[in-house]
Amino acid sequence: MFKILISEQDRTWKGFLEDALNDFHEIAFHPDSEDIFAELKSDHYDLLILDLKKEEEQSFDMLQRIKSVFPGTAVIITSRTEKADMVVSALKKGAVDFIAKPFSAERIRVAVKQALENRSLKNEIDYLRHNQDIVYDFDQIIAFSPAVKEVIKTLKKFSVTDSTILMTGETGTGKSFLSGSIHFNSRRRTRPFVKINCSNIPENLLESELFGHEKGAFTGADKLRIGRFEQAHGGTLFLDEIGEISLFLQAKLLRVLEEKCFERIGGNQTIHSDVRVIAATNRNLEKQITEGKFREDLYYRINVLSVLLPPLRQRKECIEPLAHLLLDKICRSLRKTIVGFSPPVIEWMKEYPWPGNIRQLANTIERAVILVEGSMILEENISMLEPVRPTQIQADVNIPETLESHEIEQVLKALKKSLWIQKDAAKRLGISPRSLNYKIRKFGITHPRWRKNK
Repeated sequence: MFKILISEQDRTWKGFLEDALNDFHEIAFHPDSEDIFAELKSDHYDLLILDLKKEEEQSFDMLQRIKSVFPGTAVIITSRTEKADMVVSALKKGAVDFIAKPFSAERIRVAVKQALENRSLKNEIDYLRHNQDIVYDFDQIIAFSPAVKEVIKTLKKFSVTDSTILMTGETGTGKSFLSGSIHFNSRRRTRPFVKINCSNIPENLLESELFGHEKGAFTGADKLRIGRFEQAHGGTLFLDEIGEISLFLQAKLLRVLEEKCFERIGGNQTIHSDVRVIAATNRNLEKQITEGKFREDLYYRINVLSVLLPPLRQRKECIEPLAHLLLDKICRSLRKTIVGFSPPVIEWMKEYPWPGNIRQLANTIERAVILVEGSMILEENISMLEPVRPTQIQADVNIPETLESHEIEQVLKALKKSLWIQKDAAKRLGISPRSLNYKIRKFGITHPRWRKNK
C-alpha cells in the first residue's frame, strides 16, 4: 500500500478523493500548500496530489521546489482551470499528470496508478543509471564474436554525436537495449530516454503518441496530451520498427527531423524539438522504397549513421555467456536457484539457428527454469514444442527449424553414425544411454534392427 498526501482545502473534494482512493492506499490530507514542506519532511510519501489555487507563477515555483527537495515523490496537479501553457508548465516543472476539475473517481484512480507505476520505473532507471558502468558500459556488453565487437566499436563512436542513427537487424537482436547504451553514454544521459514501438500502436493513434494533441482536437480527445517528441526534449527518442509507419506519418516525421519543430494535433503553436533520434527496423527499407512503402528522403534522413546487428546464429561465441547471464537474471526474477546448463544443452544452444535471436533464447531459458525440478537445466527441460509425430521423423524432410526438430536431427544423425547401436550413439551425443532412451521414446523413433521398440 502506497502513502499519498493530498493538499486540498475543499471539503467536498476531500471527501470525494478519500472515497476514491482510501480502499487502495494510505491517505493523508494537508490543507495548506504553503506549509506542505514540513509535512513532506516529517513522513515519507510516494505521491502528492496538489491542488493549484494561487497565481500560476507562484504555484509552479512551489511545484519546482517540491520536486527539487523531494525528487522521489510523484506529483499530480489538480486545478479548476486547464490551459495548454499551464499543463505544459506543470509537466516541465516535474508533475506526472495534470487533471482539470471536475473529474471522475476512475480518472483519479487511473492517474494515481500510472503515477506510482512511473515512480517505480523511475526508481529502477535511477538505479540503472547509478550502476550504468555495469549495465550500460559498452565494455561490459557480451561481445565475444568479431561481428559484435565491431558493432560495439562503431556504437561507441556514434554515442558521442547527436546525429540520427538507424539500427537494422532481425527481431530480437538487441536493438532496443543498445539504443539505451547509446543514450546513457552520450552527453544527453541526464535527459529523458523515451521509447516507442511503432508497430504496436494503431495508425490513428500513433500520430497522437508521437506529436501529442490539444484538448478537443478530435472525438475522444478529452484532455491535452504531450507526445513522445515533447517528452524526450533534450534527450533521446528511440523509434522501434520505424518501417511500420504510414507514408502520411513519414512525411510529418521528416519535417520534425529537418526543421526540428512540430505542432500538436489540433494546435497551432509551433513546438521546437531538441531530440536525438535513434530508429530501428527489421525490414529492408531499400526494398520498401522501391515498392513505394517508405519515403526515400526520410530514409536518407534517418540513415545518417547506420549499424547492422548480426543475428545470434552469426555470433555463436556469445551464446553460452548470454545464456548464463539470462539464466542468472531469470532465476533472480523467479526466485529459483539453478547452477547452470548440462554440456549437451550448451552444445544444442550453439548449434540451434535461433530465428528469434536473443529474445527467443531468453524465452526458452525462462520456460526451462519454470519446468526444471533440479539444480541443472537438462536436455528434457529445453524442448519448445510438443513431440513431433513418428511419421514426421521417418519422412526426414521439411522438418521445421525449431529447437526440438534440431534435437531430433542430432539424435538421428548419431544413431545412423553408430549403426543404430544406442549406447554408442549416446556416447557420441555426450549423454547417458538412459537419456537417449528417453529421447527415443519421446520422439517415437523406431528401427527394424531393434528387438524392442518403445
